Amino acid sequence: MFILDRSRRAACLDEDPEIFFPISLEGAGHAQVERAKSICVGCPVRQPCLDYALATRQTDGVWGGTTPTERRALLPLAS
Repeated sequence: MFILDRSRRAACLDEDPEIFFPISLEGAGHAQVERAKSICVGCPVRQPCLDYALATRQTDGVWGGTTPTERRALLPLAS
C-alpha cells in the first residue's frame, strides 16, 4: 500500500484531486493531464507513487507522472 508517511510529502497534497483524474486524456482533458504531470515532475515521492499504481494496476488517473497508457506499457505482458 502507498505508505501514508510518503503521501504526506507528495507534491499533489494541496492540489485538487480532480486534476489527476480527467474525464478524458484528449481535448480539454489533455491540458489537465499535462498539468498533473507537471506537478509530479519534482515530487519527492514520484517513484513510490508510480510503484503503487503499477502494483495495484491503477487504470485511471495520473500516478507518478504517468497516464494509464504509459503505465500499461511499463507492465510485463501477461503470459
